[in-house]
Amino acid sequence: MPVPTTELATLHHAREMLLGQGLAVLAAWALANLLGSGYLLSRADRRYEPYYFHGMNVGWGLVNTALAVWGILHQQPKAPTNLRIGELFQAQLFNENLFLLNAGLDVAYIMTGFYLRAQAAVPDQLKSERLLGFGKSLWLQGSFLLVFDAMMWSLLHWQGRILLNSL
Repeated sequence: MPVPTTELATLHHAREMLLGQGLAVLAAWALANLLGSGYLLSRADRRYEPYYFHGMNVGWGLVNTALAVWGILHQQPKAPTNLRIGELFQAQLFNENLFLLNAGLDVAYIMTGFYLRAQAAVPDQLKSERLLGFGKSLWLQGSFLLVFDAMMWSLLHWQGRILLNSL
């Protein structure tokens, strides 16, 4: 039995709205990093750890801003007129897998933060303040992104199950 085009369009729209809300959260996090750490970076002494912590946060803010803008520009809230069920499932699975892959990368960021902190503790380490600041930033950014990506995957997966059950 064929699935009505209006039902496919509704399911497509629901997924795009969820992705749009996620991109808005990512953009807000990026803006908070740019404004908060940008301000604190301008007042930090280059010789100490907070300078590197806030500098790295500003870098993450720029990257996250670029990703959020790219995602927002590529959103398709209106379903194509010739949308097929296979395309809908393929897009759903792609998005779920993308957030799951990103969650794995987030764990790598956190672990890299641990590594940098351990390196900073090595006696006579020349750049211990830099390593410490970068390590703390990786902890913060990786932790936020891990929660974000895990939540997005969970919400998309839950939505995908509803999609399967409705068809």
